[in-house]
Amino acid sequence: MKIIRKRSDCPVSSALDIIGDKWSLLVIRDIMLSGKNTYNGFLGSEEKIATNILADRLAMLEYAGILRKERHPQSKAKILYRISKKGIDLLPVLLELILWSDKYLPISAQARQFAREIRKDKEGIIKLISGSLKNKKKRR
Repeated sequence: MKIIRKRSDCPVSSALDIIGDKWSLLVIRDIMLSGKNTYNGFLGSEEKIATNILADRLAMLEYAGILRKERHPQSKAKILYRISKKGIDLLPVLLELILWSDKYLPISAQARQFAREIRKDKEGIIKLISGSLKNKKKRR
């Protein structure tokens, strides 16, 4: 894994140093919105991430404190990936990307429906999803 190198002190640039590639936010999306939390779960996503890239992104997101690894309760061979508070705080960013995509890009009917729900009650959806993710942390 590469060390995260800051290109500048610009806050946008600094955030992009961690989540600016085309895979990191998709891994975060899968954890937050699809409930995925294992390596094989991430591999099953529609975008078909390569195994070496997935391993690198998971390690980098863990290093950055966005994800953490836990032992799987049913299998010593598996690892669970959980989102940290720092990662949960990216939820509004994901929702804004969904809204932007709904406005400007062709997206699935299911994504359009979710965008409509976000527009109706963004704060409520943030609280609901954040609460669900925080409760998963407490149930360990």
